[in-house]
Amino acid sequence: MPVILITGASSGIGAALAAHYAAPGTTLVLNARGLARLEAVAEACRAKGATVLCQSLDVRDRAAVGAWLARVDAAHGLDLVIVNAGINGGNPSGGVETEAAAFETVDVNLNGALNVALPSVTLMLARGRGQIALISSLAAFAPLPDAPAYSGTKAALLAHGLALRTKLKSRGVRVNVVTPGYVKTTMGRDYEGWRPQEMSAEEAARRIARGLERNDEIVAFPQPLAALARGAALLPERLRRLGMRDFVFKVGKNTRDDGRTRDDKNGRGT
Repeated sequence: MPVILITGASSGIGAALAAHYAAPGTTLVLNARGLARLEAVAEACRAKGATVLCQSLDVRDRAAVGAWLARVDAAHGLDLVIVNAGINGGNPSGGVETEAAAFETVDVNLNGALNVALPSVTLMLARGRGQIALISSLAAFAPLPDAPAYSGTKAALLAHGLALRTKLKSRGVRVNVVTPGYVKTTMGRDYEGWRPQEMSAEEAARRIARGLERNDEIVAFPQPLAALARGAALLPERLRRLGMRDFVFKVGKNTRDDGRTRDDKNGRGT
């Protein structure tokens, strides 16, 4: 009877993963800031037979997140933690990303992710088992000029996750890094430009689940685009810039994983 925790679960990849794993005997622990959307995802998962617990929580609140994880683990035991919550960053005008946007992106995508991942490591080490998946991006390999903070945070998650994986391998705790390409999500719609090999969130969830089941070090997809992205890091800078010129990133109103907007009067989504 697996217990699976997913952050950023109210829409996009997080919601698709919740639906994918929902089944009788499975306990899903779902987190997002948008509680109404989160409850809608939870009801759909309950209809498939899963037991679902919801928590509206800002992943940037380290103390609150740590306490929540400890409570859930004590009551149920965490088998799989999928660290998915994130935002795009960038600049709606197409100009240079502002300091405020950059620091907010770092706070959510990197610090918020580690606020979930690191306490999970501690809890799982105490039991000698468990699995943690960090949702990064192919932008970790081929950074987007219009989203430097997003690209930087995803690269940091990749490096941190791979280092942790090696360190924890002999301790019974598995760490995987997921680097998707273009996925049709609310957050993804803010990218206006060429979106090669874009796939549905449901297909992305299936690929992620397969990769986690195989315990792949890096779950990268789609394969052709992933190969190009990983190869881009080896190119001379002039050629890399030339190859990235068509990847223009324009940030619109919806920049959150849970469908909430920047101007949501009720607060920020994560």
